[in-house]
Amino acid sequence: RLRSAVSLLRGQGGHVALVPTMGALHAGHMQLVKEAKQRADHVVVSIFVNPRQFGPNEDLDAYPRTMLEDSEKLTLARCDLIFLPDVAEMYPEGYSANISMQGAAVGLESVARPHFFDGVATVVAKLFNQVRPDMAFFGEKDYQQLLVIKQMVRDLDFPIDILGGETLREKDGLAMSSRNVYLSADDRVRAARLNVILKEFAAALNAGMPADQAQKAAMASAAAAFDAVDYVEARCAATLEELPSGPIDRDARVLAAVRLGSTRLIDNMAAKRPS
Repeated sequence: RLRSAVSLLRGQGGHVALVPTMGALHAGHMQLVKEAKQRADHVVVSIFVNPRQFGPNEDLDAYPRTMLEDSEKLTLARCDLIFLPDVAEMYPEGYSANISMQGAAVGLESVARPHFFDGVATVVAKLFNQVRPDMAFFGEKDYQQLLVIKQMVRDLDFPIDILGGETLREKDGLAMSSRNVYLSADDRVRAARLNVILKEFAAALNAGMPADQAQKAAMASAAAAFDAVDYVEARCAATLEELPSGPIDRDARVLAAVRLGSTRLIDNMAAKRPS
């Protein structure tokens, strides 16, 4: 049924773009849809809360599901097709395949969530096979995920262009996320500190401070601001490989994951090699 609908779109000519989401759509998602409409003739948005990227103690059951509101937003945005599969459709009885990722998937998010990128890669590969888009859009807020998807597409020879959308932020700098609704009023104020810490971290690297010193200072700031810190690191922007301890000799990305109560926040920012 999905392929028939996509075939009808293709019959009208032009390119098809896919925007994969887990729903609970915010302005960041809608910006991706807008960018997709600017680049492609037809836009498909998928909404699927993928159980394979959640661990046993994570928020699969609590993850916000706002299907009606999401559909209204996408209709207003003139999305051509909304794909709303259920778990049985994506993972029918007897399903056993799994994509295992290395490279950009090693470290950072995979330390706290070792299941995560295999689950993401598997569901995205299935979506690519189902929709067969010419291009797909992912937000840069999930920067490691973006690089993992790009690597999977290269490794498995998917004929799809992967495009990243800039992170949209609230007025106080907090990166937009569907999980921000979990934050209490007090924690919501504290959450904005993450953007400040990453800005200071990136500025220190831009100014030529050795990477290990800049990271140590950022880690100390994060530890003072949040209930727990999973990581605050600078990595190579192109590969997410670890950087030498001295001043950065290539463009970098500073990335962080912190916790406020039961809510986990992630964010990242670019750092440029000093000229």
